[in-house]
Amino acid sequence: MKRRLMLGACAALLAGCRIPVQPPPQTTLVVPPAWRGQVGPGAPVERDWWRAFADPALDRLVAQALDRNNDVRTAQARLQEYRARVQVARAAEAPTLSVGFTPTRARVIGPFGTPIDTTSIQGAFQAAYELDPFGRTASLTEASRLDYAAQQAAAEATALSVAANTASGYLNLRGLDAQLELARATLASRQRSLDLARRQFEVGYSSRLELSQAEAEYRATAAVVPQLERAIAQQENALDILAGANPGPVGRGTALVRLNAPAIQPGLPSELLRRRPDIASAERALAAADASLAAARDQMLPSLRLTASLGAYANDLPTLLSSPTRLWSVGGSVLAPLFDAGRLRAQAEISASLRDRAVFAYEAAVRNAFADTENALTAVQRLREQLHEAEARRVATSEVLRIAHNRYRNGYSSYLEELDAQRNAFAAENAALQLRAAWLQAHVDLYRALGGGWHQ
Repeated sequence: MKRRLMLGACAALLAGCRIPVQPPPQTTLVVPPAWRGQVGPGAPVERDWWRAFADPALDRLVAQALDRNNDVRTAQARLQEYRARVQVARAAEAPTLSVGFTPTRARVIGPFGTPIDTTSIQGAFQAAYELDPFGRTASLTEASRLDYAAQQAAAEATALSVAANTASGYLNLRGLDAQLELARATLASRQRSLDLARRQFEVGYSSRLELSQAEAEYRATAAVVPQLERAIAQQENALDILAGANPGPVGRGTALVRLNAPAIQPGLPSELLRRRPDIASAERALAAADASLAAARDQMLPSLRLTASLGAYANDLPTLLSSPTRLWSVGGSVLAPLFDAGRLRAQAEISASLRDRAVFAYEAAVRNAFADTENALTAVQRLREQLHEAEARRVATSEVLRIAHNRYRNGYSSYLEELDAQRNAFAAENAALQLRAAWLQAHVDLYRALGGGWHQ
């Protein structure tokens, strides 16, 4: 009974050595029951989600980016570092074994003032092991393991971002290609209108004003072509950099007008917490901060260490090998801090602050994920509505242009009427192409917001 009372008193005393820290902050995170925006029924998000666009050129470009992009390769290299950190932490839980060999040759002064040369050879094996009855080293190992897991999720988030940026850039490139094709076709139409205005002016059927108006409209359209060519070259260069290649041309696949946006099933907001790698990274970082805080609190507890050595001593090598003097030692130590001017308590407070910041970072990551998804859902829905109206406007302005051109050619109206119809038709077709590209890119943003098919 006395022994049990003594053990209980020691346990209570050691438990009292732990540094009290403030509890974690109260969470203010609320998961909504459903999304505000809806895009209709669709298929679940797959890991290789970009294949849903059914464009082989896009597939090749994303695959190259995931293989050669510098950010992805940097994230993979960082994983090697954190994997090694886990090994370092685990090594602290295992015994250490070392071997030493110490030959010594010395000259000392004897009792009669004469020099005496001595030779000694000593070899020894030493072993040491730190007991972990309070779990401090285990907490450090767990913190390292969770840091590594957080970096794994961060690497997945980097890969998702690179894939999404590549897909979005490619769709923007196809949109620019379509706009350039429209501009060149419109320029050819403006050339025909200019030739007609010149012929009518030469025969005296129209005035120089109409000829000047036709030429001005032709020049305005001609200026659009190099502007789009410059934007295409810049987008190609940006895609090449993403794909880890030198700037140059980018292969094309399906045309913009034949690209159909895939149907996506967003699921529930609660499912998003397991489908976003950045949320997983923040969650694991929070768990790692908790483990680090536990290790910091245990710094005030005693550390227990066992040591042992086995060696041999002789005055020369043959004696060391044949009949040495055997040496051994076994010992242990208990070390507990008594006074450190508040250093350990301050370290625990630092760890608590890091834990609190990890909580806030996790909540921010979740809220940002909710906002990204809501914005993407709204963009897909509203851009689809805009595109529907833009297509209807494009058809209407094309019909207006056809009628205005026939009226002008047959002399029923002035060129100003056709000029206005040309401008409206070009603007409507260009706006429809821009909206289609933006609508497709909104689907990429939705894939990105939903985690790209990644699951913990």
